[in-house]
Amino acid sequence: MKCERLIIVGDAHLGRSTQETTAAFVAFLDTVPSLGDGLLITGDLLEFWFSYSRVVPRRGLAVVAALAQLQRQVPVLMAGGNHDRWGGTFWQNELGIEFTPSEGRFTIGNRPGLVVHGDGLVEGHWSGRLLHRITRHPATIALFGSLHPDAGLWLVERLSGVLGDRARTEVELSQGATGQLAWARARMNREPELALLAMGHTHRAALEELSPGRFYVNPGAWFDGYRYAIVTRQTASLAHFPT
Repeated sequence: MKCERLIIVGDAHLGRSTQETTAAFVAFLDTVPSLGDGLLITGDLLEFWFSYSRVVPRRGLAVVAALAQLQRQVPVLMAGGNHDRWGGTFWQNELGIEFTPSEGRFTIGNRPGLVVHGDGLVEGHWSGRLLHRITRHPATIALFGSLHPDAGLWLVERLSGVLGDRARTEVELSQGATGQLAWARARMNREPELALLAMGHTHRAALEELSPGRFYVNPGAWFDGYRYAIVTRQTASLAHFPT
């Protein structure tokens, strides 16, 4: 993906959040072409997603349709999060949306950028580390894909509270945000050519200019005040929808 003015959003957890939150996100997608010329999703757009070979999950279908419409106007890059990493080939093959289950590369103003959701990097609780390993293991993906979709989605709803869907304390949230910033600084030091590192997962909005014209950005959680970010070659800002 190449663009000059990048819109960044993530951690909407659509399917768990309210219908109003989903409707607001669809309305936001309608405005993206007027805000920028590219959309980057930092992961956990959906509370859960699995790329079945013949079935499209009913939950989240309105958002899928809105993204398909948007992709016809501006390029879209989606990173998988710990809740929706199992995107498979669906997004690219069916909708033309670039999807990466882990790290994604893009170009903004002829300068390189990187997106990483952030799970498994600085987890402070065993459930986050466990979910990170489970969602990335090929055996887990194959086993889940063998289940009937109704059975698989029922199982996810029953296990989500035990694994990654528990409420996090303010201390955990703050520690996660601090740890992620430290990780981002180290990663950008290792890759001095990076102009932008975009992340999600912590549900905490953050914007740091680590050196002139080089930014670490976490737009924060969409469900928490309809947050997003705007980044150009020389500037970065956090915003709320509607502006």
